Amino acid sequence: MVVLKYPRVMIAGVHSSVGKTTISLGIMKALSRQGMKVQPFKVGPDYIDPGLHFHATGSKSHNLDSWMGSQAVVETVFAQNASRADISVIEGVMGFYDGARGERSKGSSADIARLLKIPVILVLDAGAAAESCIAVAKGFIDYCPQAQIQGVILNRAGDYHRVWVCPYLEEELGIKVIGCLPYNNQISMPERHLGLLPADENLELNERIEYMAEYIAANLDLEAVKQIAGQAAELDLENRLENREVKVTIGVARDRAFSFYYQDSLDYLEELGAELVYFSPLDDQSLPAVAGLYIGGGFPEMFLDELAANQSMIDHIRAAAKARMPIFAECGGFMYLCREISDWEGRSWNTAGIIPARMKMTRKLQALGYVEATAVGDSIIARQGDVFRGHEFHFSTVDNLDPSCYGFFIEGGIRSEPGYDGFNQGSVFASYIHLHMRSNKMAAVYFLQACRRFWNDQQEPI
Repeated sequence: MVVLKYPRVMIAGVHSSVGKTTISLGIMKALSRQGMKVQPFKVGPDYIDPGLHFHATGSKSHNLDSWMGSQAVVETVFAQNASRADISVIEGVMGFYDGARGERSKGSSADIARLLKIPVILVLDAGAAAESCIAVAKGFIDYCPQAQIQGVILNRAGDYHRVWVCPYLEEELGIKVIGCLPYNNQISMPERHLGLLPADENLELNERIEYMAEYIAANLDLEAVKQIAGQAAELDLENRLENREVKVTIGVARDRAFSFYYQDSLDYLEELGAELVYFSPLDDQSLPAVAGLYIGGGFPEMFLDELAANQSMIDHIRAAAKARMPIFAECGGFMYLCREISDWEGRSWNTAGIIPARMKMTRKLQALGYVEATAVGDSIIARQGDVFRGHEFHFSTVDNLDPSCYGFFIEGGIRSEPGYDGFNQGSVFASYIHLHMRSNKMAAVYFLQACRRFWNDQQEPI
């Protein structure tokens, strides 16, 4: 056991769109400007916010998810990364107590704060409220007295809040108002259909984050943030690093179209012996010398012309599949491996053509939320009957998929009833489900085993 005492603080909100991300980014960058080594984390299954965190801190952000992962997994992800930092800043998800559908606070920011004994600073939107801010804060504190809410930030506040509401709030609730932030449209972040614009596509991101840091430094008590973080309780955590196995090289698709990966999934694959080599389906003409491919999610629908035009890459991926190289794809990767993708205007674009089906973009959200996925048959990531926990979020549907090739039976999310998902045939497994590898250990183990077998059997280069 390792006694861990590192400063840590969570920036949580009373509801979604209250300003958690912009405030978290501003705090992270402002602390980094002071010379502190800041380790960012994100509660829940989000991909985009962790990418923004990296640009604010220079450190890779990690997801803390207590629905997909056990307490041991959450503790391991936190301990391995917090130990390298002067302070950890954890951005919450949705409202502080909002968890998995039908499971109350399970998987919520409050759940993570409880597991890791994280002091919390609560963000309230004061734009259309005054004294009610005090009642809202009191409700959040009283709802679960064990929650360590130790500070409040009033966002979109005015002079009235600063002069009248803040003193009353501190007096009545006995906690400090860390900041009273005036409305500022220059710190808003651009969005698209799956949320905020990813970091790699936001050309003004670094300039915007610098401005956020100045805004936070001028309107928020950073010393109070550090003081709250420094008072976090000690944690007794066990070092749970896996024993590294024989090296195997895995190609990971990563570019503007494919950027949705849990950083800890990549870390975990490396712990198990993977050497990760990154390639771009958008820009590269060929694959690196690898024993398997991992094609994650992202926004292939925004780059269909470029993906379709890169015929050389498509040919190499087809050759890899024909040679029975293990290929594991999630969501956007699943879309890319299909025969074609139909965009919002009804235009069709030829893609990798490994999966004989068509993807169709829709204006309506098709899937969102946590799911349990049961393997229909043996595959490169599962044995029949294995149950995984994952997350799905997409605006597309798949047509003409052969039911005999389904990969998962899915329960949960916003779907009205259970159903089938994905494609499993030979050395290819693809589905809409995003898996957190450390939380679904056998998926990572089986995948790397398949890649090692392929490499050992391979006689000639692909």
